[in-house]
Amino acid sequence: MVDTALSPDALVSELAERVGVSVARLGGPADAIATIVPAVVAEPTTPDSVSEILRWAAEGRHTVVLRGGGTQLGRGASPGPIGVLLSTKAMNAVEAHRHGDLTATVQAGARLSEINAVLAEHRQWLPLDPPQGSRATIGGIVAMNESGPRRQRHGAPRDLIIGMRLARADGVLARSGGIVVKNVAGYDLARLLTGSFGCLGVVLSATFKLAPRAEASRTVAVECPASDMCGAYAADLLAQGSTPTALELALPPVRMLIRFESVESVVVQQADQAVALALRHGATAAVLSEGQETRAWQIHDAQVFDQEATVVKLVIMPSDLSSMLAWLDAAVRARSLDYKLIGRAGLGVLYLRLNGAVSQQAALLLVLRERLPVGRGSAVIQRAGAELKTLVDVWGSVGDGFRIMQEVKRRFDPMAILNPSLGPGGL
Repeated sequence: MVDTALSPDALVSELAERVGVSVARLGGPADAIATIVPAVVAEPTTPDSVSEILRWAAEGRHTVVLRGGGTQLGRGASPGPIGVLLSTKAMNAVEAHRHGDLTATVQAGARLSEINAVLAEHRQWLPLDPPQGSRATIGGIVAMNESGPRRQRHGAPRDLIIGMRLARADGVLARSGGIVVKNVAGYDLARLLTGSFGCLGVVLSATFKLAPRAEASRTVAVECPASDMCGAYAADLLAQGSTPTALELALPPVRMLIRFESVESVVVQQADQAVALALRHGATAAVLSEGQETRAWQIHDAQVFDQEATVVKLVIMPSDLSSMLAWLDAAVRARSLDYKLIGRAGLGVLYLRLNGAVSQQAALLLVLRERLPVGRGSAVIQRAGAELKTLVDVWGSVGDGFRIMQEVKRRFDPMAILNPSLGPGGL
């Protein structure tokens, strides 16, 4: 909790004595998270200054909330009083690009788009394409295990990370993993912290496996007669040996985007096969031109993430895709809600945008979670107003594993000062 015995000015002065006046300042309305203004904003430039800030916060039991590019603010439950908002934006360098080994080490505050511009000099990239990737930082992407359409081929951050430098809640600096793809350097803390929502430690830098830039790209747009075609088409496409980097659906109306990235001859062949298979399923399909392809992918994410609305992340069994889409369409319309759904058709990772009466959104989420018991899927609120968060728990049931999560949290952050209540299950 924030030490109410000291004013924000006193807290800034106290912290500035430890890390320098250029690092600490008063929080203001522009720094607010869910209308809560932090007492202090700290913008460290080195791992040592992060360490000192955390030591100071631990000594005074000041809560610390982490911020990178700001794309994930609002995730999780509404926070309580914020002692320190710790920004990593000044730590934004590519520390090392080992292009011969296809690995790179980058600092937490570096934006994904800027990293890939540097890596492109050797025709390589970090194959992640999360929503708002032009603003998203490595620290936020790792903390949320955030990915995008190309997860179909390249996986999520947890699949790509091979090492990490981090700061514990008490300020102690630590390293995990190494700088090469095959290493056995200690416990796999890097993967443990990936997807921990910043509740276990502060990511300072991370080392990733990279991928070569593809020579060519083709995207097939499929107009589907009904949603029940999506699951069968995705399964048949993968069964015939196609290797799409993205296999996406969007509805309503029902549409799919399938992307192939490789050498020219391969993408042409696989795109033609995808079109032919779609026609056999009774759909309409076409290969997009280069300009159409770029625009189609820009629109795809924007129709969910660039709107002021509730966003829910659904994880389902891929075999349940067709039945879930049909049920969801009926359930949403029965409650007079407007919706848009996009996601990974081959993986069962979907994003639902909702507009309409908050009470009806809450009712939908409750029945949706009944259809997705632990072990079969989940429905987690990614973005919502305060009213909906008071009616429905952000996470839903986390299952028996929550006890283990609580113990891990206690070991890493015994005073619960890092991103309190923002982690899975409200850790």
